[in-house]
Amino acid sequence: MLSIALLYSLMSLDECLTASCQRPILQLGDPRLRQRARQVLDPQDPEIQRLVDDLLITVKRSNGVGIAAPQVGQSWRVVIVASHPNVRYPNAPTMSPMALINPRLVAHSEESVRGWEGCLSVPGIRGQLLRYREIEVEYADCQGRVLRQIWTDFVARIFQHEIDHLDGKVFLDRVESPDDLITEQEQQSRAISSP
Repeated sequence: MLSIALLYSLMSLDECLTASCQRPILQLGDPRLRQRARQVLDPQDPEIQRLVDDLLITVKRSNGVGIAAPQVGQSWRVVIVASHPNVRYPNAPTMSPMALINPRLVAHSEESVRGWEGCLSVPGIRGQLLRYREIEVEYADCQGRVLRQIWTDFVARIFQHEIDHLDGKVFLDRVESPDDLITEQEQQSRAISSP
């Protein structure tokens, strides 16, 4: 039996686009990362469903805890929040991966906390910045149902990081001082564990 990775490597680009596959992640400097993403009109559209599947595979294979559609060059308001321990975040809490379509922050705590963040589109760098400790989010799921969710701490940070991508921002835009930047290698040697 062929592994999924081998199967995808044997597929043409057109075949890959009709099946779920890992997508290349845009890197800082690509102008598409600075564009505001468009609202999804129909969460059940096959193009959006395929995008969600691809994002789930891409975030898992990249050892991420979240990803936004603009990071793979798709200007749609779609994010995946998928906290789990991995090589980049060994102390991350475990949750089932969630696809959020047209997510929006509807409420947040007054309390903000400083924490370290990295990004699949900004490899090798971590930054320390403020995020709300607790948030309430409204979003559509893949069936088009509008839901609400409350998150705290690490998972709340992931969501805020990903929603920034939908608005054309990266975490570096929120870092207050160059002293709040560190290499990922140094961060791992210090065992700092935040998104």
